[in-house]
Amino acid sequence: MFNLLVRIKSLSVAAFGALLSCTPAAAQGTDSISDGRVLDDVTVTDKARQRQVAGTAPLRMLDSEAMLRLGVTDIADALHRLPGITLRDYGGAGGMKTVSVRGFGSQHTGVSYDGIALSDCQTGEIDMSRYSLENVSDISLLIGDNDDIFIPARNAAYAAMLTINTMAPPTADNKPHLTTQVKLGSFGYVSPFIRYTHNLTDKFALSVSGEYVYAENDYPFTLRNGNVITRERRTNSMMNSAHGEAGFIWNINRNNRLDGKIYYYDNDRELPGQVRYYTDISMETLHDRNFFAQLQYRAWNSRNLSFKLNAKYNWASSDYKNGLYQGGINDAKYWQREAYASACLLYTPWRNWAFDYSADYIFNNLSSSLATNTRPYRHTVLQSATARYRDRRFTVMARLLYSLYFNAAKDGASARDARKLSPSVSLSYRLLSDEDLYIRLSYKNIFRAPTFNESYYFHYGSTDLKPETTDQLNLGLTWEHTYGRKSYFRLSADGYINKVKDKIVAVPYNMFVWTNVNVGKVKGHGIETSATWNHRFTDRYAILFSANYGWQRSENRTNPESPYYGYQIAYTPEHQGSAAISFENPWVNLSVHGYAVSKRHANNNHYEGTDIDGYAEFGLTAYRDIRLWGGTLEVRADVKNILDKQYEIVAKYPMPGRSYQISINYKF
Repeated sequence: MFNLLVRIKSLSVAAFGALLSCTPAAAQGTDSISDGRVLDDVTVTDKARQRQVAGTAPLRMLDSEAMLRLGVTDIADALHRLPGITLRDYGGAGGMKTVSVRGFGSQHTGVSYDGIALSDCQTGEIDMSRYSLENVSDISLLIGDNDDIFIPARNAAYAAMLTINTMAPPTADNKPHLTTQVKLGSFGYVSPFIRYTHNLTDKFALSVSGEYVYAENDYPFTLRNGNVITRERRTNSMMNSAHGEAGFIWNINRNNRLDGKIYYYDNDRELPGQVRYYTDISMETLHDRNFFAQLQYRAWNSRNLSFKLNAKYNWASSDYKNGLYQGGINDAKYWQREAYASACLLYTPWRNWAFDYSADYIFNNLSSSLATNTRPYRHTVLQSATARYRDRRFTVMARLLYSLYFNAAKDGASARDARKLSPSVSLSYRLLSDEDLYIRLSYKNIFRAPTFNESYYFHYGSTDLKPETTDQLNLGLTWEHTYGRKSYFRLSADGYINKVKDKIVAVPYNMFVWTNVNVGKVKGHGIETSATWNHRFTDRYAILFSANYGWQRSENRTNPESPYYGYQIAYTPEHQGSAAISFENPWVNLSVHGYAVSKRHANNNHYEGTDIDGYAEFGLTAYRDIRLWGGTLEVRADVKNILDKQYEIVAKYPMPGRSYQISINYKF
């Protein structure tokens, strides 16, 4: 199979050259999203649904309406509803939440927030708990490269990209709108939220929002130590978090648009740590702060030429303290900074053809309070050239990404530089002219540079690391059929093969010192399926059903002589899935939902006692909208983990059992 991947890799380069040299076929319609034109809200929604069905690579989407109807309670819950995602959750409202896709690891999954990628140069992982579901208009997951080619090179430099959008374009509604909400839940959970939106003109939209979250997180759990079973409570788990953001969209004229956003996050929390026998003493605390400001400018000054400029500055700090050790011996502070700029040029010389060139520059540095701090920094240049051909039934896209990483350190040895040319190719074909039935095939080769922790962390990092390289091949089928009044069903199935080489793993150098080395190889394959059925009986009665299932084998292929060869890699379930059904009616809207995950292992060697049991969690949501004082009052009640199942997502970090949450939302 790997020989097949190599052949496809060669063919993708050839396909790209062929696309650049061919003459156009018969003219057909272009994609208004890809060429950057301003569309009204209804058209954007229709285009998004069409891209989900007709795209050349798997694209899963949830908008705010679907998330409400399906009983989604927070960002982590939304991620459970997207097939292909494996979530790591360290427990409760304050636990860090990271995602990986198809066994690649969380560093291979990018997260885009209103069009520009989020970053963490220290760990390479994005904590999804920092972002408020109440501020999200839609969330989507793209695996591989799709036919939306008008994107920054950085967005193409990941094996998968999770996209979060928060704002809608301005409309003719010039009235101010205010949304206020308070959530009250089990284990001392309190979260007020406020959002102000105003179309100052039909061309300028403004949005300001703020959220505060306080939680004790002192939920009970069962501790088993041989034959001894005790009932315990999580301690040292308090979370005290706030975040605010402000953004605008300015349609300067028909040919120019400017978007902007500023964001600040502050979380002062206690860390309960792993569950240990005989003691629950923990005095660890962590204070995280994050600020970023970003701008995006788009222009299309003729029918066939568009360009996009992005700029962003990101600053983040973390302050860790451990009160169990005198003199602050384990305390550490870290500061990271990033400056980012991107330019994209889209050329559509004919209605069937589109070409994009994107160039990104990124500067990162990291400093800390440690005596071993070497103050590393990195210059990154990413360039992508993309071509796409589309007619009524056939779409093909080919891309070359050229990545350059220049590493240095002010006070010590630096990591090695890296450069690589990465091809990708994808296509879709409409099998029936009168039905939205598509087959798709995609291949992507990509790599990731080591994070600063992997290269420089004391007694752990290695400056000799090479980048991890991945190959992914996907074959899929999608079908959507629309009938009646706003009724439709959609089916999707994908099979895939993945390969990771030069995987970075930690190995012991001696009893006290570990180091990172490129010795790992992972081969994965799997199947993902999803189904959505929406049926509206009348304007007041409707049913929405959504389900997905994934089977994956992600195996350690590092050393054929090892007894652990072929073992499933850590924290990767072989089976996982979710389902939800909602019923809309004039009285109380109801949603029943659940997800299930099979057994996992806490390490790659599957040592005895390191298995993590599978689990299934179910929830119930009831909500109703009431017209009141010229606005809408929404009252919602959620029961989470209704069967009170105790389980762990990360070993020794028990998740909460049954819990309750009430939300009161008023908007006008």
